[in-house]
Order: sequence, then C-alpha cells, then structure tokens
Amino acid sequence: MKGNVMGKGFESIRQGLTEAIGHAKGEQAGVQIWHPVAVDVAAVRGRIGLTQTQFAARFGVSVATLRHWERGDRSPHGPALVLLNLIDRDPAGVLRMLGSTIPYRAAASGAENTNPAA
Repeated sequence: MKGNVMGKGFESIRQGLTEAIGHAKGEQAGVQIWHPVAVDVAAVRGRIGLTQTQFAARFGVSVATLRHWERGDRSPHGPALVLLNLIDRDPAGVLRMLGSTIPYRAAASGAENTNPAA
C-alpha cells in the first residue's frame, strides 16, 4: 500500500511540474489564468462608507498608498488588486472574514446606520 501512495504522490507532482513547464512555455493546457480588473478604489470606499483612514486600517494598506490609488497617481497590483476586487464584489463578506463589520452604511442598501455603537 505504501508504494501505491508514493506512486499517486509522484504522479500528482509530475503532473503539476508538467503543467508548470507548459505554462512557462506559453502553453495553456490545464492552466487557467485570472486577471483582476481595475477597481475604482474611491467608489468602493465611498459605497461602503469608510473614511480613508478606516479603509486603510481595515484592509492593511497605508493611507498614503490609498490616496495615491484614489488620485490615480498609482494603480494597485498583485495581491492588493485581488483584495480590492473581492472588496468590490462583496465588501460585507470580506469584512466578515476579517472579523469586522461595515460601521456606517449597510452594505446592500447604502443606508446610514444610526447605531452609535457601530
């Protein structure tokens, strides 16, 4: 049985390496690439009702970086762009996963939250 497990493990690794080599050569067999789309950071932040300081603190970016994104001086890329795409699609879900909530506006309605404890 141990040989069978090792054989399956080897085959899985071999397949992964074969796909990685093919991808490096420009082949698309078995590889799906996702390209995150540009996000209007100011619009996303405004839609969920956070200040620049709150947004930066909740999502782990500096306020200076956030301001550059919003002014268009710089564009987010890599993991930051992926996170912004997730926030754009489901801000309440991302905040929930991070153990936070939207403090001022309800995610779906955009209505003001009058709860002072929020």
